[in-house]
Amino acid sequence: MSRVNLEEINVGVENSAMEFTIQSVMDNDTPVNDYKMMQEFGIWTVDVLFRNENLKRFLSDVNQNFDAVIVDLYESEIYSGLAALYDCPMIWVYSMGAHWQPLRLIDEPTNPAYTTDYLSKNVFPSSFQQRVEELWAQIRWTWYKCTNTLPKEKQLYQNFFGPLFERRGRSLPDYEELIYNASLILANDHHSFGNTPKTPQNFKFVGGQHIENPVKPLPLELQTLMDNAKHGVIYFSMGSTWTSKSFPKTIIEGLLEVFRELNQTVIWKFEEDLPNSPSNVKIVKWAPQQSILAHPNCVLFISHGGLLSSTESVHFGVPVIGIPIYHDQFINTQKAAAKRYAILVPLNYDMPDNLRIAIHTMLHDPVYKQKVEELSNIYHDRPVSPAKEAVHWIEHVIRTNGAPHLRSPALHMPFYQKFYLDLLALIVAFILVLYKTTAFVAKASNTKRVLQKGKKN
Repeated sequence: MSRVNLEEINVGVENSAMEFTIQSVMDNDTPVNDYKMMQEFGIWTVDVLFRNENLKRFLSDVNQNFDAVIVDLYESEIYSGLAALYDCPMIWVYSMGAHWQPLRLIDEPTNPAYTTDYLSKNVFPSSFQQRVEELWAQIRWTWYKCTNTLPKEKQLYQNFFGPLFERRGRSLPDYEELIYNASLILANDHHSFGNTPKTPQNFKFVGGQHIENPVKPLPLELQTLMDNAKHGVIYFSMGSTWTSKSFPKTIIEGLLEVFRELNQTVIWKFEEDLPNSPSNVKIVKWAPQQSILAHPNCVLFISHGGLLSSTESVHFGVPVIGIPIYHDQFINTQKAAAKRYAILVPLNYDMPDNLRIAIHTMLHDPVYKQKVEELSNIYHDRPVSPAKEAVHWIEHVIRTNGAPHLRSPALHMPFYQKFYLDLLALIVAFILVLYKTTAFVAKASNTKRVLQKGKKN
């Protein structure tokens, strides 16, 4: 369906060098959650995107104007140049939660003593070692950003945006000022998930905005299958990026044996035909995930722990067994486990045996279902839907010329003022003057006493 107010530009890029598989992670051929690699990937994405001929032609059109620029935020802020180019508000969409990396752009980094990095596995309350780990995560990320990534970003910014600004007869804004000029961040998260740090007024939680309401009807075959599942349905999917077919063969065989033992029906999103599957296992190459989770007979969700899937499990009130692979999946699963509606199963060659135990535990302990339903009630207790809230704040930013009233004063306060270093310097100076004065008076008094004593002698 075409829309007169919508223009799409195809910038799709495929690069096999950037593709990872579950087996490559299990065999330690792919580094997991390397902060350097994440930043480099962000730079690579920017470079590939802005070299795209379709996008270059679009940006070169000096007659284009927009009310706002909305960009997905991931490890690079170069896209803020788009808002400056069109002289309109900048709105970031962040696919994760209130982590310190996005918050530093509109307020200040959160305290690592009680908040975690998105690549972390730690959950508050933190031990001494975990607090040190989170502090070190902020330090090393910032150091690599400032010494390695930022210079590359500034160079790419000048290369890509310099000619565009020149075509419009304008000078290129300073990059390190520009990246802190965002009006709003829309985060795919919600307070009900817990461990939420303080956030400024222009950081909005709109987790669940992608969920359809009502969900689409199931295909007839799946509808019939789920309706007739007397013992319930277990849904198994490793998401859209990671594929179940990339599990090692021994793991696939082990998982099928685990599922064969169950009374429940298992719907497994598997990207190719899987012969000799047990009669209670339904293999689907593509699955309408939201529609499956919405069915009342869905009793358990086996997931990789991505935030979209994690949000859907809470939205529909289905407990989770998480098998995290990469990125924020570890912290998502750990938070869910801390809330007692999930169990974490490590991704290793013992996974089938560990999964068997986790499934048995979750099916026979009602606390997991109870906890996820309690959390789901909190999640749904909102004045408006997350999609409507996102639209409201985008329009609010446009109506109020960038919503400067929502911005935190902490962002533009100098470091020395924020930590009262000027007051500390004043106190130290006062103490030094007092010390010097006291020492001088004492020395003068002592000299006078010595002179008087000499006169008497």
